[in-house]
Amino acid sequence: MTNKSFAYLVPQFPGQTHIFFWREIAALEAQGVTPVLYSTTVPPAGLISHKWSNDAMARTTYLASRNLAFLLAILPRLPWGLILKEARSLPKDEAKLFLKDVIISAPAAEKLARDCARQGISHIHAHSCGRAALIAALAHHAHGLSYSLTLHGPLQDYGVGQRFKWRGAAFVSVITRALRDQLPRQLGDALPARLPLQPMGVDTSAFCRDTPYVPPVPGEPLRVFSCGRLNVVKGHQDLMQAVRLMIDQGQSVHLEIAGEDDEGGGGFHKELDQRIVDLGLEDHVTLLDAISAEAVRDKLMSSHVFVLASWSEPLGVAYMEAMSCEVPTIGTNAGGVPELITSGEDGILVPPKDPETLAAALMQLATNPDKALSLARTGRARVVADFDSSRGADMLIREIWQSQDL
Repeated sequence: MTNKSFAYLVPQFPGQTHIFFWREIAALEAQGVTPVLYSTTVPPAGLISHKWSNDAMARTTYLASRNLAFLLAILPRLPWGLILKEARSLPKDEAKLFLKDVIISAPAAEKLARDCARQGISHIHAHSCGRAALIAALAHHAHGLSYSLTLHGPLQDYGVGQRFKWRGAAFVSVITRALRDQLPRQLGDALPARLPLQPMGVDTSAFCRDTPYVPPVPGEPLRVFSCGRLNVVKGHQDLMQAVRLMIDQGQSVHLEIAGEDDEGGGGFHKELDQRIVDLGLEDHVTLLDAISAEAVRDKLMSSHVFVLASWSEPLGVAYMEAMSCEVPTIGTNAGGVPELITSGEDGILVPPKDPETLAAALMQLATNPDKALSLARTGRARVVADFDSSRGADMLIREIWQSQDL
């Protein structure tokens, strides 16, 4: 399958959590497929953290536009009957938001369609069900481009107008069974016929160990690493509380957290800084800000345990990276995480918002080297078997080329 191309649309690319997309792009290219990169806007400077970020931005066409000519060109081509039907089905406030989103997204859809025509591209894949999905849907209705979407999290997180976004899609891939099972109730007859289940994945050949994992020695400081956006739902504050509880029980701990808030450091980051002071953890907790994938791997290599205490997590690439690096992993029994981690077998699951249980799980690994070693081995095996990043590329090639003869 050579000389094939399609539009690959990711919002605010390349952001701090976007290593998965870069891996998938590489896997597509390894199979002779060229994903032509598009995004809505450039992410805030504080979230651009990877060594490959500059290369990615140089390859990406950014679609956000206030070009009046683009807006005037596309408005007569839009399916106003379908748009107004969707608006009438929504509560008044949501209808206004949807119509506003249509007007904001229309120039970007025109820009995308023109660029696709120039490059001979006939299919768009949007890795989102937010505004990027609306841009793809508008380009489809106005210019006949086929499109597809990926649902990465709960549908309610992606804004209004979902039936309009989904109804014209050739297919929508969904990252977990839990998310997919909710869709018939949420979308009814707007569901496309094809809903492939495709988890996110990691490059297991890159996220692997150079040296064997060494478990914690009882009585020595426990090195804990976490990686995730600095947002209240990621549960970093719960993990800090668990660290405080462990210290109070006599267990020395050092926790490092990689990630940044969506404002590039001006938001929840400040609240976590204050939480560290309030808990007296200045010598035990370090916020690393957004770091590169290579730096994440280095931190995993030197850690005893990986923890992400999310209140809800659709699936969790950060868990996969840790497991792929043979680091015992603790997650929360929320969202799609149980589809990745079987508690006690290849990781440990604890309830969200429960620092006491989290502290107990960490204490178990701090005092039981054999358990830590066992989870390290089985976690790696689980990810290699079912969550390699090449699988996503295989799915896109299969589904897009089934949609049309490219």
